[in-house]
Amino acid sequence: MATLKLTTKAGIGMTSLRTRERMLVRLREQGIKDEVVLHAMGEIPRHIFVDDALSTRAYEDVALPIGFAQTISQPYIVARMTEILRNGKLLNKVLEVGTGCGYQTAVLSKVAKEVLSVERIRPLVMKARGHLRTLKCSNVKLDHADGSNGLSAYAPFDGIIVTAAASHVPQELLEQLAVGGRMVIPVGTSTQVLHLIEKTATDYKQTKLEPVKFVPLLGGIS
Repeated sequence: MATLKLTTKAGIGMTSLRTRERMLVRLREQGIKDEVVLHAMGEIPRHIFVDDALSTRAYEDVALPIGFAQTISQPYIVARMTEILRNGKLLNKVLEVGTGCGYQTAVLSKVAKEVLSVERIRPLVMKARGHLRTLKCSNVKLDHADGSNGLSAYAPFDGIIVTAAASHVPQELLEQLAVGGRMVIPVGTSTQVLHLIEKTATDYKQTKLEPVKFVPLLGGIS
């Protein structure tokens, strides 16, 4: 298989392109098969989304703190959720609930025509905007709002990805999913499981996928 050509924000040492290439090798070994997702992961420099003190750990397969009791998800989870959402197809309009630092948002911007992302913590919205501006992600719109309510003004979405664990699947998000669309969401409190929700013309199909660990999905804004 040909090596992907990685060109964005090369970095040096532990943030170099070679380090990103090693991350892609590991993702393939972990079962990620979607080359579009892998290319997106290779193009996005994860190290710019974390504090300088953590940049040498940016490509390890671990979640890292980004402040405000939030984390940037481990690369495998970002790739896995994006691969499930894509399902081998071009994504048109995608909703992300929980922008965080903007890393998952940036990956989505490479695999979807339009990304709308909502974050309840204003300083994180501002930080994510800076990162996405640096990377010239022009097909992304960020909103400071309660993500559990979604963004009904822009619905329906053919993909919804939730990056915090809900105690249950919010009805508001189900209603904003287009027919034929997919939602990927972690569900649970002490024990969390990644769920895939698929909307048909008459119903919803729900599939439990694998154990995960996310910060909880909270309501309100701050």
